[in-house]
Amino acid sequence: MRFMHLSDLHLGKRVNEFSMMEDQKYILSQILAILDEERVDGVILAGDIYDKPIPGVEAVQVFDSFLTRLADRKIPVFVISGNHDSVERVSFGAQLMADRGVHISRVYDGNVEKVTLTDEYGEVCIYLLPFLKPATVRHALEGRTGQAACAREQGAEANGGCPPEKKEMEISSYQDAVKAAVDAIEPAPSGRNILVAHQFVTGASRCESEEIMVGGLDQVDVSVFDAFDYVALGHLHSPQKVGRETVRYCGTPLKYSFSEAEQQKSVTIVEMKEKGNIEICKIPLSPLRDMRKIRGTYLQITERSFYEGTNTEDYLHVTLTDEEDIPDGLQKLRIIYPNLMRLEYDNQRTRENRSVEADRTIEQKSELELFGDFFEIQNNRQMSEQQQIFAKNLIQELQEKGFGK
Repeated sequence: MRFMHLSDLHLGKRVNEFSMMEDQKYILSQILAILDEERVDGVILAGDIYDKPIPGVEAVQVFDSFLTRLADRKIPVFVISGNHDSVERVSFGAQLMADRGVHISRVYDGNVEKVTLTDEYGEVCIYLLPFLKPATVRHALEGRTGQAACAREQGAEANGGCPPEKKEMEISSYQDAVKAAVDAIEPAPSGRNILVAHQFVTGASRCESEEIMVGGLDQVDVSVFDAFDYVALGHLHSPQKVGRETVRYCGTPLKYSFSEAEQQKSVTIVEMKEKGNIEICKIPLSPLRDMRKIRGTYLQITERSFYEGTNTEDYLHVTLTDEEDIPDGLQKLRIIYPNLMRLEYDNQRTRENRSVEADRTIEQKSELELFGDFFEIQNNRQMSEQQQIFAKNLIQELQEKGFGK
């Protein structure tokens, strides 16, 4: 049984104020063409369907059209919500759509939706686990966390004799939350089990375009997923395995930041044969417009010989090495490169400015000011008065213990 693993469509996304909608429509049509060639038995969409909880009208229409074209092909679809999605909005009409083979994760209530398919090797069980936060799981499980894990460890007789410390597991982290939710699932022992999830698994690499949580608090250890034959992950934008070959992020179908400029975007095809035998391959995608970085002097990159044979419609990050700024450089370059997103200079002046600014920042700012700057970068807002007091007391405590600037 063959599945296409997709995630992080981010429909409706804007990158540097450029709408990606035309590019997204193009790449979805390409994905449909690949589906027809590869003859897959199901499509997995591992979260972040939209780029924001309340998506624009056009983004909803594009996704509706994509699902309809999949349903018309009679290809089952397995969809979960991601951290950018509103689970309530994504799951609207889930019961109705299930009749057309479109299976969507619902608001997490302690139960994980299971869909079973059958082929010549037996059952393939697909579990749809939406993006989870600790508070969501804490509210849903309400004291019964740890019971399933305890029963699995000690056997059926453990139901009445589970140690008290395991009957109520404190859920204070993403690791606790995902582990509790996964432990409540009972995978088929002889079947092939696929978990669809949208979390950050420890050890995976991130990109600039992803939502980052301070201190890595959203990390989940890969061992949580040991009971599953294949784990179809979403959330991170780079295609990669984590821990083992069968725990994978498929990555985004498009580049959404210049940190992804060197990546080859793809779709992941997973073929489930007999239990324990899984084949994985990636099929490259070709975008309508690539996202590239170019570098040189103004005269160099405006020479016809420099750009001839390239797609000047690509999204570009240009670094000019001229010692003097080019007046109206951005507008002039957009005559040749209309989708120029970012223009920077790398010369003696900018290098000195960066060095001086870094030195002044380190030397002149207090620990509290440096932490406040970091907090603002991560959260797009300043610390509240209460947070400042907490940070100040914590810094003083560390200094008293011998830690300092």
